[in-house]
Amino acid sequence: MTTKLGDWLNDRSGWRTIYGTVFLRKIPKINWAYTLGSATLFAMVIQIVTGILLTLYYVPDPQLAYASVTYITNELPFGWLIRGLHHWGASAMVLLVVLHMIRVIVYGAYKYPREFTWITGVALLLLTFAFGFTGYLLPWDQRAYWATVVGTKIGEVTPVFGDTIRALMLGGEEISGLTLSRFFGAHVWVLPSVLLLLVGIHLYLVIRNGITSVPKRGE
Repeated sequence: MTTKLGDWLNDRSGWRTIYGTVFLRKIPKINWAYTLGSATLFAMVIQIVTGILLTLYYVPDPQLAYASVTYITNELPFGWLIRGLHHWGASAMVLLVVLHMIRVIVYGAYKYPREFTWITGVALLLLTFAFGFTGYLLPWDQRAYWATVVGTKIGEVTPVFGDTIRALMLGGEEISGLTLSRFFGAHVWVLPSVLLLLVGIHLYLVIRNGITSVPKRGE
């Protein structure tokens, strides 16, 4: 009975070939620079796990946000560790994704047939920056406030759409509780949804098109 069910599912999904396709595929001779993508993926998982844990105690309210962050850091058991991993993990993820993109450029991994893989990678890079920007305001302290002021001013100088972009980010003329609410919603719902979609597409393309070998002299 179990065998017949397994055969029925395999005929319609090919699930028995997934392991071989993902883990037993041929990989060219590479070096440690090729681990930057996997390291970025690991950092992303750490950010997701610690971020979920932080949302259990963080309160996205102007009157309570800073107090909730203080409570997490100073009073909650291992809260300092979770927040520290999330804080420094964000910096590590930005660094890793930038280094990964540099490796792709240097080794020419953006060329045919991997152009679309490159495009999704650029989108993931920009998304990582968006995570850093939206997350920076959430502690709701002076540094977060003024950093957001600078960031939204940069958005304001965008040709044609500058005022609209700033209004969408702030939810008004200046930083307020609505700004905090929008940044929190983007940080924990909108951006993660797009991130998981793009990561799935990116990994599929990497598996489908394979990994580029280290270019030889003259290539």
